[in-house]
Amino acid sequence: MTRIRIFSAGALAALALIICLAGGAPADDLMRIRDMTGRSLTVPRQPDRVVCLGPGCLRLLAYLQATKELAGIEEMEKRFPTGRPYYMAHPELGGLPTMTPGGVSGINKKPNLEGVLKVRPQVIFATYMHAATAEEVQRLLGIPVVALSYGPLAGFDAKAVYGSLRLAGRIMGQEKRAEAVIAYLEAAQRDLQERARGAAEKPRAYVGGLGFKGAHGIESSDTQYLPFRWLGVENVAKGEGRRTQIFMSKEVLLRLDPEVIFLDGGGLALVTADYAKKPEYYSQLSAFKMGKVFLLHPFNWYTTNLGTALADAYAIGKILYPQRFADIDPARKADAIYDFLVGKPVYREMKGIYGPLGAAPPFRGGDRP
Repeated sequence: MTRIRIFSAGALAALALIICLAGGAPADDLMRIRDMTGRSLTVPRQPDRVVCLGPGCLRLLAYLQATKELAGIEEMEKRFPTGRPYYMAHPELGGLPTMTPGGVSGINKKPNLEGVLKVRPQVIFATYMHAATAEEVQRLLGIPVVALSYGPLAGFDAKAVYGSLRLAGRIMGQEKRAEAVIAYLEAAQRDLQERARGAAEKPRAYVGGLGFKGAHGIESSDTQYLPFRWLGVENVAKGEGRRTQIFMSKEVLLRLDPEVIFLDGGGLALVTADYAKKPEYYSQLSAFKMGKVFLLHPFNWYTTNLGTALADAYAIGKILYPQRFADIDPARKADAIYDFLVGKPVYREMKGIYGPLGAAPPFRGGDRP
């Protein structure tokens, strides 16, 4: 039996009250806010001890340049330290106390209450937590729980993300930074759209090997793949399922026969193993026959890493519309994006894990550039 089961809800609330009183804030240092679930609550103004629960929550604080106020992090963040640029750019986060397991399995569930209390946060930020759960955690701990949102898991709902950035920015005293991040994301999307708009050729494309609650092979795709949407690319998977994340049968993929195939680096090992077993299948796909298969970096890692999604989009644009993206070097562009969003150019580290962005996968023939 773990220690948390020894404590009653009343004892936890009493302990939380002692903690809150010890570090309590005067009335003029409090603010009334409405979180992304519509709950109205009071929080300290510019707290110096906060924690993040749920996919992508810590990333939002990193975008806001508010990582110094973190009092603890989820075990998941430490267990998988690579692949998420915000964590790679801030290795000091690994030295923070571990407060709760986290991970996709912890979505909309109570965290380790005792673990959260031990790090003494003044505010708890949480993504993908329903209003009722947030209210229960807040009642048990006596600490305000502010629900943030990305929209659907593994997606990007601009209204939800921008609203979350503004809300967390207001609480953390980072309103200007929140607006700067939003303006940057909006400007990048407009740039992608304007570059691709009116292109004479619109290649039919497919992306495979996408991760979703784990790694998958070439069959794993997305009917609403974010970089394709930004660029107006014809996504052959678009009409093949009601859900955004789908598993395309090999027969259907062969029938659709996209002109260009992109492979997500997170699933590359599985695609490589499958290619070794069934080279005759892959040789029937036009993209493989014509050498139009390219590598991308995974951005669906503890929900959407927006910087990597933008970096992928610029690499795709360079490949599909070379004249319109002639001034873009994908590696330099990726570093510029990471430097602005997470404070460090981490493309080299991403390349070391997944390979060069936009390169030929190792089984396509030829050496990687």
